[in-house]
Formats: sequence, C-alpha cells, structure tokens
Amino acid sequence: MPALSQAGNFHALMMSVNSEALGARADAHAEAHAAAEGGPVKRAYVQRMFSEIAPRYDLLNRVLSAGIDRSWRRDAVEALSWRERPGGAYLDLCAGTLDVSALLAAQPGFCGRVIGADFAEPMLRRGAGKDTTDRVTPVVADAVTLPLASGSCAGAIVAFGIRNVAGLDDALREVHRVLAPGARFVILEFSTPTLAPVRAAYLAYFRFILPLIGGAVSGHRTAYRYLPESVARFPERETLAARMTAAGFANVRWRALTFGIAALHWGVRA
Repeated sequence: MPALSQAGNFHALMMSVNSEALGARADAHAEAHAAAEGGPVKRAYVQRMFSEIAPRYDLLNRVLSAGIDRSWRRDAVEALSWRERPGGAYLDLCAGTLDVSALLAAQPGFCGRVIGADFAEPMLRRGAGKDTTDRVTPVVADAVTLPLASGSCAGAIVAFGIRNVAGLDDALREVHRVLAPGARFVILEFSTPTLAPVRAAYLAYFRFILPLIGGAVSGHRTAYRYLPESVARFPERETLAARMTAAGFANVRWRALTFGIAALHWGVRA
C-alpha cells in the first residue's frame, strides 16, 4: 500500500506540473496574440521578447530569410538618398543589432553620424562591434518619445521594426518631428504578396515552418508566433502610405521587394 500511495502521489504531482506548464504556455501564446493585435501589453511584450532573443537574432534573420534580408537592407539604405547630405545625422529607428546603422556608416563617402535607437538594450549590446567607422551611436529610446531635437536629423530609416511599435501613428509623427525639412524617411517592412501562388507559399511558411524553426533556434516559445501575426495585422502597403501622408510626410511612395514579401516605403518632411 505505501508503494501504491507513493506512485499515486507522484502521478498527481506530474499531472499538476504538466497542467501548470500547459497553462503557462497558453498564457504566453495569449500574450503574444494580444501584442500582435496591438493591445496594451504590446510594448512590454515586444521589449521583453527582443531582449530575450537577442543572442540568436542575427543567426535567425539569416536562416529564416535565406540571407535575402541583407539585400533588402541595402535597398533601404540606397532609398535614403543620404548622398544629398553625407555629413548629416541619420536616425536608425528600432535599430536592433545595428545592422542598418553599421551598413549606412560604412558607405563610401558617408561622413555623418548614425543614431541607432532601440528600446531593447540587449539588442543594441549584441550589435556592438559591427560598426568599424566609429560613426554609430547606440541610444536606448522608445520610437514614440525620441530624445532628439526637432529638425535635427538629415534622414531616418527603420528596417523590420515599425510594426513592433506600440502606436504606429505616434511613431510616424515623432520621426516627422525630428527630421529636417526635405529629409527622407524610409520604411522597410514585411508585406503580404498579392500573387496567389506566392501568397499561399508565403503564408504557409510564416504560419507553420517559421514558428517551428524560430522557436527551436531561439528557445523562445512565442517570439516566432508573434512575428507572422504581427505581419498579418500590419497595414497593407497602400494603407501604410496613407498613414505616412497623414503624419505629415510628402511625396510618399512605395515599391514591393521579392514578389511582395517585403516592401519599401519612403517620404519626405515637406
């Protein structure tokens, strides 16, 4: 009887542990879902999530995009038209591990400064050493309350970060505030392809394959479930262009990249 009692107690304990684990997993998935929808938990969730996946972030970018994200970033830097003001101060918003900051700073002829702003400090720390020019200044800052003077930036760029901001319109207006007249703002972000076969393959990859690989490599249960949901809920290309215009940007344009998997938007402060 004592042996049976001990076995019963062990079984009950394991049931309790499994139940708690399932409950915690369900809570984590619910939080990721709410963050993707733009709920009040978004800011805290995104900041914590990116801080936790920072050690594997660059590796996952290369693996999950098959390296094509590098060419997208080069296109975005080119769209910034920085050669018109090569000695100016440029903002890299939601800078993450400073890929874009370092890329811009290393351009031949660039002699200005790049302010890499992100509110997840571990991401910025992970990018330390990428800049070989000493022209990049990492700054821990929120996209909706930038510690920069109005009209102080010769241009601004954000790569795969604007959809993570808690308050898209507030962030657009804040970028507009810090730009000098005539300065350009470039957004590089994931998009949804319109061509049916590409769209079907893209959605299948984003919904099923990416969460499995991302979760396994990063060790984070929900980060790569949040990603496809946040992309699905992000404004379509025409809508984003309209919201940029509403925030004060002029001459807003956009173009699709790689069958519409990503898109570039740009506009200027009039």
